[in-house]
Amino acid sequence: MVRSKAKETENGPEPGGRRAPELSVVVHGPNTQGRLGELLDSLEAEPFAGVEVVVAAVGDWARQEAEEHAARDGRMVVVPLPEGTGDGAARTAGAARATGRWLHFVHAKDGVPAGAPRTVADRVAELPDTVDVLLTDHVRSAWNTAGTLSNDGRVLARAGRRTVAPAELPSLLRTIPLLGNRVVRAGFWRAHEERLRADDERYAALAVLLLAGRVACLGQPALHDRRLRPESMPPGEPEERYAVVDRYEDLLRLAADRPALHGTLYDLMVRDCLRTFARSALPEPVAREFFRRAARAAAAWRPAGRDRPAGFEGVRRALLERDAYAEYRALQTANRTRRAVRSAVRSGGRRVEAAVRDHRYRRALTAPVDPHLAVFSAYWDRGVACNPAAVAAKLAELAPHVHPVWVVSARNAPLVPPGTDHVVPGSRRHREVLARAKYLVNNVNFPNAVVKRPDAVHLQTHHGTPLKRMGLDQLQYPAAAQGLDFPSLLARIDRWDYSVSANTHSTRMWQRAYPARYVSLDHGYPRNDVYYSATADDVLAVRARLGIEPGRTAVLYAPTHRDYEAGWTPRLDLVSLAERLGEDTVLLVRGHYFYGGATSPLAHLRRSGRVVDVSSYDPVEELCLAADALVTDYSSIMFDYANLDRPIVVYADDWETYATTRGVYFDLLAEPPGQVARTQDELADVFASGAWRDGAAAKLRAAFRRRFCEFDDGRAAERVVRRVFLGEPEEALPPVVPVDERTPAPSPEEAATR
Repeated sequence: MVRSKAKETENGPEPGGRRAPELSVVVHGPNTQGRLGELLDSLEAEPFAGVEVVVAAVGDWARQEAEEHAARDGRMVVVPLPEGTGDGAARTAGAARATGRWLHFVHAKDGVPAGAPRTVADRVAELPDTVDVLLTDHVRSAWNTAGTLSNDGRVLARAGRRTVAPAELPSLLRTIPLLGNRVVRAGFWRAHEERLRADDERYAALAVLLLAGRVACLGQPALHDRRLRPESMPPGEPEERYAVVDRYEDLLRLAADRPALHGTLYDLMVRDCLRTFARSALPEPVAREFFRRAARAAAAWRPAGRDRPAGFEGVRRALLERDAYAEYRALQTANRTRRAVRSAVRSGGRRVEAAVRDHRYRRALTAPVDPHLAVFSAYWDRGVACNPAAVAAKLAELAPHVHPVWVVSARNAPLVPPGTDHVVPGSRRHREVLARAKYLVNNVNFPNAVVKRPDAVHLQTHHGTPLKRMGLDQLQYPAAAQGLDFPSLLARIDRWDYSVSANTHSTRMWQRAYPARYVSLDHGYPRNDVYYSATADDVLAVRARLGIEPGRTAVLYAPTHRDYEAGWTPRLDLVSLAERLGEDTVLLVRGHYFYGGATSPLAHLRRSGRVVDVSSYDPVEELCLAADALVTDYSSIMFDYANLDRPIVVYADDWETYATTRGVYFDLLAEPPGQVARTQDELADVFASGAWRDGAAAKLRAAFRRRFCEFDDGRAAERVVRRVFLGEPEEALPPVVPVDERTPAPSPEEAATR
């Protein structure tokens, strides 16, 4: 097909007389839950040169991701935008920079199927100038579903290869209203940009079709629409709810002189208003006002002579059009009651048994919340440990009016520090304190049965910086996800009010892995405060308790577990390694806590002074203080130990297997905290040659510390207590000291000379 002159010059030539690309893919928005990288990876893999990619990157995370890809792919252009820029403004900024004759808007959370850019570019290249929009198919997925083709295919098939005016095929309005499945001619977009720059994608997608002169269709998917968990998004303000009605009325004005489009659009408005009312947990005053506004619009815009649907849907519409709010609520209540009765009959005796078992807990939930009670737990009730322990210690100092109670298993109860108030799971008092506590603090999750009371505060401290995939990111890794109940996991994270983070990397990965509405506390890990507060005497005292003689080098070996292994077999010949390291070196071996007890493969080791099994020694922070160096594989201990600014050696004999089966967030071998060894001989040579603490190792460690010790400066626990328990605003908290200005605890060598 010969292109018309008008089409050739619509956007004008690029500098140097080069013809503009046929298609600009305008990626826009923040790097929500870390999805932007996957989208840009897929676009980078497209070999077609007739497509440019403009990334309107909102916020630093999106900008950094986009700039990394643009450095590798000259077809990508980055338009950095401030944090908080709305979708409409981001699309406008991206479109202004785009040079393509057609624009394909793709949100940063979404994806583009393989080959789609070229397919779209080929299709628009053959369209006449009278066509304003190419309507495509798309695939959809959610956190728990793979991509499935939409139901729009039947509508698209009716149009076939011909072009149509929207009024000729009103069912086009019933396609899922996404801008990403509507590729628009650049000149058309700019002519209507003021109307189309709304943040509301549904409005913009419908307006595009109503404003278009003619539309073409493409049966292949050009968009992968990734649905985010509604529970992970901020709740809408009342005015945002009311605006749904206002925008539909604006759209109905556009279709006022086209009866077929008007009738279809009216049906969509009523359906969406009823759905919003039914599925959104709106406060009663907001719900009543929303219903009133929707009823007014439904009555005002109902097409003359239009019949209501039959059955239940018709009843709902009639109640809406009459503004019969009380009757509609009564209908909802009756339906919920009917469903509950059916569910109870199916559950039978199981529900009765559960009700009897939980009677005391449910009764305790009716009592007022105790504002001076906090419940703590760590590592599935193992005892007083980790971030919760550090928070509890600072709480006693800054907020002694809050009484802490620890949940500790019956097996570990005898090991709690003297004077620690604690309860055993399943006991009567256990249920009572869980029900009445104002604060619930854990580094994992409380059991599913724990109820989130509206006036209670759940503080999730976590227990490491994520290298391996966590939460929902394990869905694609069966070895890691085996036995995980993801819906229950989501129900647990929905209880979180606060999530503690040690670095920006963790904050971002928690957004991906645990999508919910909690507030991220970028305050550092409280358990790491000791790495800045410990003195030379503290370091020497720990070494004395461990029996490490003065002058000896202590190397802490702390591997993690493997999801693809049923048990643990040490990956090093520990006795042989100790021999290679020499008489002046002590090897402290700490097995992962998943493999503790009598079955530990380290049980046979004798405390000889050369190889010491410290798997049962707590707290682990003291072991780190005592060690001159750390050897680990993929354990999160490396991120904590890096605060001490002491040598770290990574032993990665099975990196490829681990990364493939568990999934990782970054390539540890490309960004290690120190020297890397792939075999035991290499590991021994790293120590024998002195490479473990040479200048190259120090340079790697410095970069690692700047990235992963970002918020850890010795005052994390104070910031958390002041923010959560004392209610102080973030701006009043102690500022984080930059990494290069901190002074870690003295090394054993430094401690010995003081």
